[in-house]
Amino acid sequence: MKKILLLCFFFFGITLFAQKTEYETKSNIQYYDSAINKNDSYINERCVLDIYYPKNNKNFATIVWFHGGGLTGGSKEIPEALKNKGFAVIGVNYRLSPKVKAAKCIEDAAAAVAWAFKNIGSYGGDPSLIFVSGHSAGGYLASMVGLDKKWLQKEGIDANKIAGLIPFSGQCITHFEIRRENGIPDTQPTIDSFAPLFYVRADAPPLLLITGDRELEMLGRYEENAYMMRMMKLVGHKQTKLFELDGYGHGMTEPGFPLLVNEVNRIIKENKK
Repeated sequence: MKKILLLCFFFFGITLFAQKTEYETKSNIQYYDSAINKNDSYINERCVLDIYYPKNNKNFATIVWFHGGGLTGGSKEIPEALKNKGFAVIGVNYRLSPKVKAAKCIEDAAAAVAWAFKNIGSYGGDPSLIFVSGHSAGGYLASMVGLDKKWLQKEGIDANKIAGLIPFSGQCITHFEIRRENGIPDTQPTIDSFAPLFYVRADAPPLLLITGDRELEMLGRYEENAYMMRMMKLVGHKQTKLFELDGYGHGMTEPGFPLLVNEVNRIIKENKK
């Protein structure tokens, strides 16, 4: 009997080992087509992404992650806290101001999200489970691409196909770099066509807003997100939530990542019902 039990444990252990998910990373993939890259050296240099994905899984979810840096700095990353969770992560570089107008950052973000929709299937992923997220300027880009449908429309993608939007400490009013281009100071709030708040709508993808502590955040970042939540609810959006991370300032990604993972898993579970 003991031998039988030992053999059972042995084969069970082998099965678990054999089923362990392996991940692969492919780097510096250009997300614009070759003609555009050939004609624009800055796009050719800057508009690339990395993809980290489970090699031996199928129909996995994907998180497109945009780095922060005020639309003037930063570089693509695959956050460690998002690894080994059963889904793909795409880290995106985009062009930066002042080398280009800040609106080009949104254009690039949309092109990268469109690349995910058009290509994730070839890696084994499920195109109906693409989530868009990012921190600070990256959170702003996630919100703009997901709420103002024109950016993805240019790429032939319906923004409502995004499975979920999860901006970390993103601006909901017009980004301060776009205001700077127009001579408007950081402390003068503006809501125009470059503000996610301009595009509140009932039919948007699920929206999870995450910010740091209102007393420690940059400028009025928590209050912008709180207003976004309120207005989304008033227009009839049923899946907007806001988390304020007490005790954390603008760099609140570490406690924010588990909330992102939980939201992705919640929506995956909902889609399976």
